[in-house]
Amino acid sequence: MTEKTQEPHVEEDDDELDGKLNYKPPPQKTLQELQELDKDDESLAKYKKSLLGDGPVVVDPTAPNVVVTRLTLVCDSAPGPITMDLTGDLEALKKETFVLKEGVEYRVKIHFRVNRDIVSGLKYVQHTYRTGVKDDDKHDHLTWEWNLSIKKEWTE
Repeated sequence: MTEKTQEPHVEEDDDELDGKLNYKPPPQKTLQELQELDKDDESLAKYKKSLLGDGPVVVDPTAPNVVVTRLTLVCDSAPGPITMDLTGDLEALKKETFVLKEGVEYRVKIHFRVNRDIVSGLKYVQHTYRTGVKDDDKHDHLTWEWNLSIKKEWTE
C-alpha cells in the first residue's frame, strides 16, 4: 500500500509577488515639489494642508524618515492597555515581561511619525516563539525584542 503525502502549502513572499506584478513606484518628490503641484486646485490645496499642516515644512536631514514611538496592546477585558515606549532604551524591554491573559483578543496600535519622504507600504512583522521586521521598501525602521507571558489571569 502506498501512502499519499501532501505537499505543504507555501505562501508567496510579498516581495516575490511585487516582482511578478511588475509594479514600479513613482519617482520620489520632495515635500516642496508636492506643495507646488496643483496650486490652483482648491480642493487639492486643502487636502495637502490637512496632511502637511499650515506652515513651511522643516526637514532635518539627519533624522530618520520613520520614527516608531510606541506600541500598545489594547484588550477590552484588560485592566489597562500595555504600552511600550520605543523612543527610550530598547534593551530594557528585553528584561521586562508583559502579561496577557490566556484566550483574550487584543489589538495592536503602532504610533509612528514620518519626517521627510512619503512612506508607502509600512509593514509590521512579528515573530512569535514559544520560548524567546522588514518593510516593503527593505528598510528596517526599528527592531526590538520584548517578552509576552500568557497567564490564566492578568495578575499572575
